[in-house]
Amino acid sequence: MSMKKEIVFLAIGVAFAFGFLTGYTVSILRGTKGIESSITDLMTQLPVAKEPISIELMERIEDLKERLREDPKDLTACLKLGNIYFDHNKYQEAIETYRQYLSIKPDDPDVRTKMGVMLRGLGDFDGAIDEFRKSAQNDPNHANSRFQLGVVLLKDKKDVQGAINAWEDYLKVESKGERPNWVRVQIERLKHGLVDRRANP
Repeated sequence: MSMKKEIVFLAIGVAFAFGFLTGYTVSILRGTKGIESSITDLMTQLPVAKEPISIELMERIEDLKERLREDPKDLTACLKLGNIYFDHNKYQEAIETYRQYLSIKPDDPDVRTKMGVMLRGLGDFDGAIDEFRKSAQNDPNHANSRFQLGVVLLKDKKDVQGAINAWEDYLKVESKGERPNWVRVQIERLKHGLVDRRANP
């Protein structure tokens, strides 16, 4: 075999080995970042605004605020207004509106959980955790508060064991479906240390 052919074969071999190692490395990194991508896919991140706040929506907001000025205990108006703020990531406005609602109806786990999501949006992770736990206490069968608790413990507080505990509690109240199946996989990954420490979480 000529020297030129040996060089060509050697180059092909090196390229093949490099390609294999690169592909293997990428697959590992993708696996370790699976928690982040899966959380995004299942809409556990902060809500994404459905649309810009239009003139019509502003008029609706003002109408709801006027109803609340006339009757601060109008829970329907309060909830509608809070949900508009929630859908458009108006964190502080949503929190204030939900607090007004919860001052009248403190045992509503859905509203309290939404307020927790908004607190998380402001970076108040401990406040969010507190609201999620209150929601779970108010309703022993409330699944979303338990799920969201696991998310904030893992993603924001980097508390792996706390997230495992929260999600195991979640599976006791919601055991069938895409989200529970995903949670079971993530719990096993977490227990085996399959978390990319360089990534978020």
